[in-house]
Amino acid sequence: MKRIALFLMTNLAIIFVLSITLRLLGVERILDEQGAGLDLNNLLVFASVFGFGGAFISLAMSKWIAKRSTGARVITQPGNSTEQWLLSTVARQAQQAGIGMPEVAIFDSPQVNAFATGASRNKALVAVSSGLLQSMTRQEAEAVLAHEISHVANGDMITLTLIQGVVNTFVIFFSRVIGHFVDRVVFKTERGHGPAFWVTTIIAELVLGILASMIVMWFSRQREFRADSGGASLAGRQNMIAALERLQMGQSAALPDELVAFGINSKGSHSFSRLFMSHPPLAERIAALRNA
Repeated sequence: MKRIALFLMTNLAIIFVLSITLRLLGVERILDEQGAGLDLNNLLVFASVFGFGGAFISLAMSKWIAKRSTGARVITQPGNSTEQWLLSTVARQAQQAGIGMPEVAIFDSPQVNAFATGASRNKALVAVSSGLLQSMTRQEAEAVLAHEISHVANGDMITLTLIQGVVNTFVIFFSRVIGHFVDRVVFKTERGHGPAFWVTTIIAELVLGILASMIVMWFSRQREFRADSGGASLAGRQNMIAALERLQMGQSAALPDELVAFGINSKGSHSFSRLFMSHPPLAERIAALRNA
């Protein structure tokens, strides 16, 4: 599940730093000329620029951060038959999917997982854990690679960036509207903004950010079904089902939190936390493939 969580955390960190920097520099001019009411047009432009800016900066940094956070080693020259098989399999699947050859990497982990990330369909990174290579058959591993290649071919990172930009804009815009309302109506500030505006804005950003993350996670779950379908087309439906069943047997293949949503596997839950899951439960994914 690595890639989406990494993307989200980077995005939130960038938005937070930009927001604090703008406040310190006094650049966040969202009041009208009288300093009493909000200039909604300026606020919308401000929110859009930094909402989408944070998302696209996160996208641009995604491969670099993924490599650093997992210690993934990119295969430039295969050192053994397994690495040669990985490169040739990814190359064949990338050609079938109509995308450029991704970088291929291995990260040391006893857990079974893989992820793909990158700023474009033709400059992606596909990485697998050492545990996956040791635990899965070649047919199962090929299906996992096909799943990740499908994520790249479907443009999931670009689509995620656009969705994240929209929800960022929503959060930035409405948190300041709420902060302004509280500052004016509750604390009776007549001009400028008092401390209540900043405190309320920060709290509203946190609350709205949590709600917005539910939207992003819902999108992520839908894309997993589509990537499973793409993986089945590239590697065979039975191989894709077998790979998911292998993951279901382990259910412990967690990635670092910052990349959770871009991996092949995620622990399932039927509680409230399901709203924040980047992946559907494996049983649902298997059922969807069998019923397709």
